[in-house]
Amino acid sequence: MSTWNDFNDADQQPSFELIPKGTIAPVRMSIKPGGFDDPAQGWVGGYATQNFDSGSVYLSCEFVILEGPFVKRKMWSNIGLYSAKGPNWANMGRTFIRAALNSARNIRPTDNSPQAAAARRIAGFHELDGLTFIARVDIDSDDRGGYKNVIKLAIEPDHPDYAKLRGMLTGAGGAVMLPQSIATHIPPPAPSVPGATQGSFSGSSPRAAGVGKPAWAQ
Repeated sequence: MSTWNDFNDADQQPSFELIPKGTIAPVRMSIKPGGFDDPAQGWVGGYATQNFDSGSVYLSCEFVILEGPFVKRKMWSNIGLYSAKGPNWANMGRTFIRAALNSARNIRPTDNSPQAAAARRIAGFHELDGLTFIARVDIDSDDRGGYKNVIKLAIEPDHPDYAKLRGMLTGAGGAVMLPQSIATHIPPPAPSVPGATQGSFSGSSPRAAGVGKPAWAQ
């Protein structure tokens, strides 16, 4: 057993080098509760965060890579819900959530069947807290004049590498979170396309009710 003054068996300091832009990785998304609710919008449970300066509302999210050479690396991004400057930020947030649900629930973006439509509906933000899906790593500037990794895009089932990456996701213990009413109607993963260009592979529970400036609210 380690003694308090012997640090030889302590874990080595992790690398903080940026993950290459374009890396494709299975991730788990968690929401940092901000305590802001707007029942009229369906925003309950304390998941949303409101910026006190701008009034913008967003989901403060952490993404943890589940498999591959960057396993356990974490990234932070905000999903826009509302901005006083107009609907663009909220529309970007809705687009991302739609793609993340498609990725997590194996729904092709062009599938407009009743089952697919049901899979893109959520009962609340608790269904996004702990969602596991495939994502593309990007690089953005931070507030200190440097750079950071962020998640802006979800990889959907029409991507040629989706089937292989989905296999990594389930192998990592990532559950495909489907409402029970539609779970039996979701098609199996699409086969990968032979000879397709490979990306770089890398590596739920509801929470109770941080306030920061949204990265997209510029």
